[in-house]
Amino acid sequence: MRVVIIGGGVIGVTSAWYLAQTGHEVIVLDRQEGPALETSYANAGEISPGYSSPWAGPGVPLKALKWLLMRHGPLVVRPRLDPAMWSWMLQMLRNCTSARYAVNKARMVPLAEYSRDCLRELRAETGIAYDERAKGTLQLFRTQRQLDGIGDDISVLKQLGVPFEILDRSGCIMAEPALARVAEKLVGGLRLPGDETGDCHMFTSRLAALAEGEVDFRYGVTVLHVLHDGRRATGVSTSHGVVEADAVLVALGSYSPLLLKPLGIRLPIYPVKGYSLTVPISDEAGAPVSTVMDETYKIAITRLGSRIRVGGTAELAGYDLSLRSSRRAALENSVRDLFGTGGRFEEASYWCGLRPMTPDGPPIIGRSAIDGLYLNTGHGTLGWTMACGSGRVLADLITGKAPEIDASGLDPSRYQT
Repeated sequence: MRVVIIGGGVIGVTSAWYLAQTGHEVIVLDRQEGPALETSYANAGEISPGYSSPWAGPGVPLKALKWLLMRHGPLVVRPRLDPAMWSWMLQMLRNCTSARYAVNKARMVPLAEYSRDCLRELRAETGIAYDERAKGTLQLFRTQRQLDGIGDDISVLKQLGVPFEILDRSGCIMAEPALARVAEKLVGGLRLPGDETGDCHMFTSRLAALAEGEVDFRYGVTVLHVLHDGRRATGVSTSHGVVEADAVLVALGSYSPLLLKPLGIRLPIYPVKGYSLTVPISDEAGAPVSTVMDETYKIAITRLGSRIRVGGTAELAGYDLSLRSSRRAALENSVRDLFGTGGRFEEASYWCGLRPMTPDGPPIIGRSAIDGLYLNTGHGTLGWTMACGSGRVLADLITGKAPEIDASGLDPSRYQT
């Protein structure tokens, strides 16, 4: 079967890898000049199955109001005359119940755990390296109230069999020795020892290189339309002409709804902008060992080789990709406060990307209403965490094989009920 994949980020490239491994002819189209040059380029670097939680949950509306009023707060809303923004926000609010949170997290964590296992298997098979580490994630609490509020998450982790550790201040310092310098700012933490870290752009670029010869990567190509004959997808129209296909896979992140809307497919995906800093390490002893999640500011501080990656902020501003100085200040505030001696902050590179967020949390993986047209999108902040598992599930579905995990709750039809 000839499969055309639209999108050369980590989701598109992992999908291409697994499809090629099953014997399909695969073509990947991307408008950039190489793989993973948009949202996959400089994300926080976490591979965190245990933290695969919906943003929509009980108490979130009140927390959001608080975050909006905080200096260096994690949430920014820039109101626009955009019906898609307001519709998405309303749908998200409807998911802010305990019952919906439990359902949505139970759909996300198994996929994330499966994806991590697929990544480990791929790493063992290929020897691919991407500044990876397997030293866990520490969610760091600055207040007792934060530590006391982890009951719902702990219950879900227990239910799904995800290993975890609840740490006091000294336990946090044992996991991340550099925090000893700011011990008075810590109350405790929640550590997930099975989590990993790695450079998503490096991984995607190297996986694409490994797939060369089996996958036809075509860069600098803009997809204009998905073609169909009234019954099934037949290919795509691009800036370089028509590319015919037996199946079309849309892995276009935040831009997926724009491409699919003319086909009558309305995806409740909205771009939520995130920012990152990449800081060269100047002092090994002052840098993180793995990932520290600063719960107060919702900022992830991750060790990637000789660099510190600092990622965070949820900014609703449509498809605006401007780099705002206030958001850089928020990232610097957190990392300097916890790891102030660790990096050369004056040499940091600053970046932003658009996370494709669904209002309920889980990604959209599966067949669309049009035969031969498949979706692998809407992963939000978890594209890197869920990439390999999503690609493998999708390859199984296209091949006609039952996936190894239950992916029924990820199907796009869940929005039609």
